[in-house]
Amino acid sequence: MPYLTPAAPGTANTGLSAGFGIPGYAHPLVAPLEWDELTRPGTPLHWVVLNISDGPGTLPDPRCLEASGRLRNAGVRVLGHLDVTYGARAFGEIVADAHRYLDWYQVDGYLLDRCPTERSTLVEISRTVTTLRAFLGGGHIVLGHGTHPHPGYAETADQLVTFSGSWSDYRWSQAAEWTADHPPERFCHLVHSVPRGHLDEALRIARWQGAATIYFTDRTDRGGRIDPWETMPGYWDEIVSLVGTGVSE
Repeated sequence: MPYLTPAAPGTANTGLSAGFGIPGYAHPLVAPLEWDELTRPGTPLHWVVLNISDGPGTLPDPRCLEASGRLRNAGVRVLGHLDVTYGARAFGEIVADAHRYLDWYQVDGYLLDRCPTERSTLVEISRTVTTLRAFLGGGHIVLGHGTHPHPGYAETADQLVTFSGSWSDYRWSQAAEWTADHPPERFCHLVHSVPRGHLDEALRIARWQGAATIYFTDRTDRGGRIDPWETMPGYWDEIVSLVGTGVSE
């Protein structure tokens, strides 16, 4: 049974309903149906990550610009993918990629993938986030830890990815107790290899653990050889319906 963390009395909540955070489909040339589907009216999207080549690439890509523009015109927030390599990547490289995303694709914010979790790296990540916000004029920042970081990171970004991994791990996962001091819209869960028959259970785990932004797919990583996020789940219509209408208690 997953560890349950009911919100503490008085915890602020903006009322954001459950929705999807898309961690990054394959290039629009390879996955045109996936990108087209994201603009369907009524799809509960919180944000979509644009990842051209582990970053913005070396030149502007017209197909990615078109895909990004269609999403933004539909009112969907588009985030650029920045790999911070667990704190090992140079600050200047991260900022340069961020500028390219903004100049070429007019992104609304960033996902800092492979974000460190330790208290010792909190100051440097805070510096990076402050810099990104400065030239975005605000923007939306998601820290892609993939697990629960030091609680100080919750004061740095808009959202934290506190789980990223397989269904076999997720179904027995535990939420850190400190997350109960924050509303669900601060947390994201990204889970692959979720069987169709366990969708209701997976959605309830996210709700019990206090994560408003989710992405579940039946695609698998096949031992780390395949990116499970590159294609749309086989049960896309079903999960859109479940998330759009809410899951019963």
